[in-house]
Amino acid sequence: MRLRNITGSREVITGSRFVVQEEEYRPGGWHEIFGNDHPLHVEVGMGKGKFLHAMAKLHPEVNFVGVEKYSSVLLRAIQKMEEEELKNLKFVRLDAEELTRVFGPGEVDRLYLNFSDPWPKDRHAKRRLPSKEFLARYDVILKKDGRLEFKTDNRGLFDFALEELPLAGWKADYVTYDLHGDEKLSEGNVMTEYEEKFSAKGNPICKYQIYR
Repeated sequence: MRLRNITGSREVITGSRFVVQEEEYRPGGWHEIFGNDHPLHVEVGMGKGKFLHAMAKLHPEVNFVGVEKYSSVLLRAIQKMEEEELKNLKFVRLDAEELTRVFGPGEVDRLYLNFSDPWPKDRHAKRRLPSKEFLARYDVILKKDGRLEFKTDNRGLFDFALEELPLAGWKADYVTYDLHGDEKLSEGNVMTEYEEKFSAKGNPICKYQIYR
């Protein structure tokens, strides 16, 4: 059974206190949802939530929101929260194309893209999360001095992402084609499920941090 087809996952999500439901969306009002004025960090396409759960645990002074399109994948993140609840972590079931429905202009301090779907066919390029089309969406919700971090083991996708930066008016703080081989950049790195899997096979991990 494909993970995204687990029966009953949508019902669990609708009833979960860890998920912000559509009627609760408050673009510009996430400080009210969390009940504090901490910085807001968002992972787009969070998968099972391992990375974000670890980050939230490490940084209680930051509010984290995980955005995930597929119900049965989001279900795994909910189950993790049921085992170990964190007050500074919330989830949203949402297609990334609709980010501006949930987050207000300049509301997000930092964005994370981790091992995004490469959408390998050229005609699907605009669906890739590091594409210029999505960078335009991130530009709306990210603070002027905010940063976006992207990690992948897919060299083709990473090269594409780098080519999109000047087209979208973004610049890089740093770029590495071997994150785990870079002593400085790998310090404090929190791995995702895919990162653990691919790096164990010897695949180099690419990463950039960008800004406008």
